[in-house]
Amino acid sequence: MQTQMKIPIIEMDGDEMTRILWDSVKEKLILPFVDLKTEYFDLGVQERDRTNNEVSVRAAEALMEHGVGVKCPTITPTPERVKEYGLANDVVSPNRIVRSKMGGMLFRMPICIPAIDPLVPNWKSPITIVRYVYGDVYRGVEMLADKGDVCEIVLRKANGDVLSKNVHEFCETGGMVQAVHNTDAGIEAFARCAMGFAVEMKQDLWFGAKDTVSKVYDRRFFEIFDEVYHSEFVVRFESEGIAYHRMLIDDAVSRALRSGGGFVWACKSYDGDVFSDMVATGFGSIAMMSSSVVSPSGQVLYEAAHGTVQQHYYRHMRGESVSTNPIGLIYAWSGALRKRGQLDGLGGLCGFADALERAVAETVEDGVMTADLFQRSVSENKREASSFDFILEVAERLARRAIL
Repeated sequence: MQTQMKIPIIEMDGDEMTRILWDSVKEKLILPFVDLKTEYFDLGVQERDRTNNEVSVRAAEALMEHGVGVKCPTITPTPERVKEYGLANDVVSPNRIVRSKMGGMLFRMPICIPAIDPLVPNWKSPITIVRYVYGDVYRGVEMLADKGDVCEIVLRKANGDVLSKNVHEFCETGGMVQAVHNTDAGIEAFARCAMGFAVEMKQDLWFGAKDTVSKVYDRRFFEIFDEVYHSEFVVRFESEGIAYHRMLIDDAVSRALRSGGGFVWACKSYDGDVFSDMVATGFGSIAMMSSSVVSPSGQVLYEAAHGTVQQHYYRHMRGESVSTNPIGLIYAWSGALRKRGQLDGLGGLCGFADALERAVAETVEDGVMTADLFQRSVSENKREASSFDFILEVAERLARRAIL
């Protein structure tokens, strides 16, 4: 590629099988065609442990400075994985650190290719998840309790008053407690972001919570969404012929599965974490989803929506062939390159990103696909390819396009 990048993309490397595929995607699909400029951060679990998470902080700061980043999936270690990797520190998720710094919203949309039959057959148009990546259990405070312990929640008011409520008396057995929080300003920004995106997409907006059970926490979400909608968006929605639907979260799940797709689904953080995987799988594969975090000031981080594919990594390390789907990783790179091109006026970079995605679709349409897609494909001449063979097939089609 002849276009010279002046501002780097912030590159955040990851763990296990996706780290290995990350290198292959760069080597075969990016570097032969793009004069790539990145600022590299190793967010692998061992480097995060060695730096006591400082590398994640520096990566987040660099992203806020330069505006565009691309991230490989990373491990958030369980106690078993702490032992496996010999970690010394509490290695929290880098997603938490980066997203907190960004203060952004997470957008996830399935990657739809005609050769892949949706698992939910009535889904004809993509469902976009807009996930609020703050609060809920991700900012929760937790403690273990012993038999005989008593838990209370205390709120010290600004005027000096103290409010308290009994949570539970552990009379018969020990257990655990958890406290979660959120902010009015954050929820307002979430509602405004989701509604603005629905207007841009010209699609209905859904939002579900459980205020029949959570009469303060979840009800506050509904109240703020209603306030933002009626004060800022009702006229814009009506002019576009779209609607805002507020409903119980369990009703939203049921209606989503019966729908034909084609709507924007705003989700609280935990709900969005779960339902984005459900939507991706329903359209064909968890690997077939684009994902981006957008900050209020415009910085964007592109990522793969899945995990590090631990079992495939173990098989790869034993020398076995694996058929991990790398499309989510490829789309993370294409999204970041396109955004960098848009911000910097580099039309060639945008054109390359488009060509890369077309080469992926063409490869699958030609019947070459990884195992997850092979099971769902309606192609008559399909063949199952290993991860690395699939990347080579995409590279071959990309080279033939020779757009730059």
